[in-house]
Amino acid sequence: MVAATCVPLVFDERPVPEMIDRAGVFGALMRRCRTVRDYSDRPVPRAVIESAIRTAASAPSGANQQPWTFVAISDPTVKRRIRIAAEAEEREVNAGRAGEEWLAALSHLGTDWEKPFLETAPWLVAIFAQRWGVTPDGRRVKHYYMPESVGIASGFLIAALHNAGLATLTHTPAPMNFLNEICGRPDNETAVILLVVGYPAEGCQVPAIGEKGLDEVAVFIE
Repeated sequence: MVAATCVPLVFDERPVPEMIDRAGVFGALMRRCRTVRDYSDRPVPRAVIESAIRTAASAPSGANQQPWTFVAISDPTVKRRIRIAAEAEEREVNAGRAGEEWLAALSHLGTDWEKPFLETAPWLVAIFAQRWGVTPDGRRVKHYYMPESVGIASGFLIAALHNAGLATLTHTPAPMNFLNEICGRPDNETAVILLVVGYPAEGCQVPAIGEKGLDEVAVFIE
């Protein structure tokens, strides 16, 4: 096996007090983040979206295969097509296709099949997972740890957008095959998240829900 070419690591070590402070500040920012379904149509510069996607694309991935594609959409006509297709799927879900248990789990959030935010928000980012890669000569290449890799990259993207001062919604209509057609993506890619991005509408409200405490989600073995 041929060893990979290596370069020096760029790493900024920080004093412990600064580490604790930075972790706390970032944690406080992320804990204020809420899923938003009511958006302003205020424009967001493309440069902000580009920077956030670059951050997402820096995420670690299995064998460094980077099995993701981010399709950023601001075109009103395309957003309209996506809304129509997504609402068609959501009507089926609310009509019972998803099962009563899932609908009951969602009931306290007050959601329904109507998705106006898909048109109102200035940006949609369709996140695609590449089930396999294709070499320049057309050969298929297996992608390892694809779901984990795309999940990490999606988290990076959401954090980057919130850090920039925007709100997001992780919309997951099922199935999402319509996104391949609308976004012109190949058969080896599967849409996993339709991320809605923009500013909250004036007077936006969100459900009064909380998060689990640290002792409910973490175990320390020291």
